Amino acid sequence: MLDNEEFILDAYPRELTQNPLKKIWMPCRNGHIAHRRVCMTNCPTLIVTVGLPARGKTYISKKLTRYLNWIGVPTKEFNVGQYRRECLKIYKSFEFFRPDNEEGLRIRRQCALAALNDVRQYLSVEGGQVAVFDATNTTRERRGTIVKFAEQNGFKVFFVESVCEDPDVIAQNIVQVKLDSPDYLHCNTEEAVEDFMKRIKCYESSYQPLDEVLDRDLSYIKIMDVGCRYLVNRVLDHIQSRIVYYLMNIHITPRSIYLCRHGESDLNIKGRIGGDSGLSARGKEYAKSLRKFIHEQKINDLKVWTSQMKRTIQTAECLQVPYEQWKSLNEIDAGVCEEMRYEEIQEHFPLEFALRDQDKYRYRYPKGESYEDLVQRLEPVIMELERQENVLVVCHQAVMRCLLAYFLDKTADELPYLKCPLHTVLKLTPMAYGCKVESVCLGVDSVNTHRDRPEVGVPGSTQKCPSADDVHKFNPPRG
Repeated sequence: MLDNEEFILDAYPRELTQNPLKKIWMPCRNGHIAHRRVCMTNCPTLIVTVGLPARGKTYISKKLTRYLNWIGVPTKEFNVGQYRRECLKIYKSFEFFRPDNEEGLRIRRQCALAALNDVRQYLSVEGGQVAVFDATNTTRERRGTIVKFAEQNGFKVFFVESVCEDPDVIAQNIVQVKLDSPDYLHCNTEEAVEDFMKRIKCYESSYQPLDEVLDRDLSYIKIMDVGCRYLVNRVLDHIQSRIVYYLMNIHITPRSIYLCRHGESDLNIKGRIGGDSGLSARGKEYAKSLRKFIHEQKINDLKVWTSQMKRTIQTAECLQVPYEQWKSLNEIDAGVCEEMRYEEIQEHFPLEFALRDQDKYRYRYPKGESYEDLVQRLEPVIMELERQENVLVVCHQAVMRCLLAYFLDKTADELPYLKCPLHTVLKLTPMAYGCKVESVCLGVDSVNTHRDRPEVGVPGSTQKCPSADDVHKFNPPRG
């Protein structure tokens, strides 16, 4: 037997200890936890868009990147058009994209390679798990180059092709998105539309769509006419399956999503977290104001969703409209800390209190949940919100933060500190590359349940961050 084999046998199986932050069992050696990054993909994935200009490729890329980051898969978008703008400071006309423009071809090829080099850096060095390569990639030769690049670097490739022949959809996309591009800052609308239509023509002659026979060995989804039909081929793993499921649920129909919390509750007044109490007098007054607000909005086919907790159901009852209860929308479970004040948690569970301040997103309450858990629980809600049109969601502070973070593309570090005050409605209107937010305070007083980010680990702060090994020094009581 070789020496290293003897070492392996001696080292494994390793002892396990519970991570105090996430409350999960992890290997340890000499009392120290072996910190390992959790990977949701068995190898890095390169998502490659395919399609003519103005087919929604960048819209898809940005939404997909936002979704994957929200569910905890480190993802970054690489838009080749942006590389081209950085290389070529001044855009003159569609002539740059003519297939016989050798200088233009050279610059575009150079920009694509620069983007691929950054993809390699992100996936191989920086710890990224998914990269989205956003470009036309209209020829089989270009796609072959990308596949070869991926094979050389150990990446999986998944193509996303958007095909659209509806002239009205194409024209709408040009007006909504392309006219705001830096390429057309100094053009009037008519000139910009004319130039962009000629740019599309430059690609049409060489466009080779993904083919069921010629490309049967590739993994891809083909989205036709903005989701009227789909063709899916060779989905190889969990992450590709989630990508397909997500892309088959999104749509571009104009709509608004209204997010609000329940009315002020009895436990809110007492400064206690969680629980399942009813509305206070002011909470009931807010529910009536919410009914008036929704009525004045004159929203077509509005759906109303609540959690299964008393305070959201009481709020929805005042609306005098049908509503649907979702258990997934229940407030974060604070475990042994349910119905306690923050001062009581700090007194009875000092380590837990300090750990939560150290990493609020990943911290899991004893016998309870973390914000990270909550995001996973809310994924079906997000999928259904993407499928629906106008929806009012009456929920809770932590739940609203998670939903808001998805639509506003907030990081895990920002999410737990988003401000979602009581008695305020947030109207979200999805736009081409983002989301417009309108905050409407309904004028009913309430307590403030927001807790600002503490100065833990900040230079100059005197508070010491607890280490993983501190858990051995403190055993919180069971209660």
